[in-house]
Parts: sequence; structure tokens; C-alpha cells
Amino acid sequence: MSLLHLSFYSAFTLSSLGLAFHRTHLISALLCLESMMLSMYIALSLWPVENQATSFTLMPVLMLAFSACEAGTGLAMLVASTRTHGSDHLHNLNLLQC
Repeated sequence: MSLLHLSFYSAFTLSSLGLAFHRTHLISALLCLESMMLSMYIALSLWPVENQATSFTLMPVLMLAFSACEAGTGLAMLVASTRTHGSDHLHNLNLLQC
């Protein structure tokens, strides 16, 4: 395994661990999701270069489009929850209450 692959795997793993263990604020969860998407985007953009495959060059663009949609939806949820609950703490968001 090269140093480049190790850095991508470690960035994705650290982001998923941050998402799993530091779930106090919604903004920190969104930042962890964005760093996971960034590491996957960089890995997908370098993968066709390493394998000399031209058929997978569109995948990073699609990944970037889905990442932008995810970021927009996450920020809309952040604004809506801050307006209704007063803060972005995840323990204030109870799904069992209407």
C-alpha cells in the first residue's frame, strides 16, 4: 500500500470516527461528512490516473455534484433546527416529539 492510499484511508477513517464519537453539534457532524466526501472525491479522481482507465473519469464529477447536494441539504437542516430549537445541539433534536 502506498503512502497516498494510506493517507486517503486514514482521512476517511478519522472522519468516520469523528462522526461516530463527536455528535454533540450538527455542524461538527456535517463537517465530518464533508471530509469523508472530500477524501472519497480525491481518491476517485486519482484512481483513473493510476489505472489508465478513461471510462471512470466522470465519477468524480458525479461525486462532487452529490456532495454539493448533501452540503446544501445539511445546511438547510442546520438553519431550520437552529430556528426552531434555538441551538444546533443534537440532543435537543428528539425525533419522537412532533
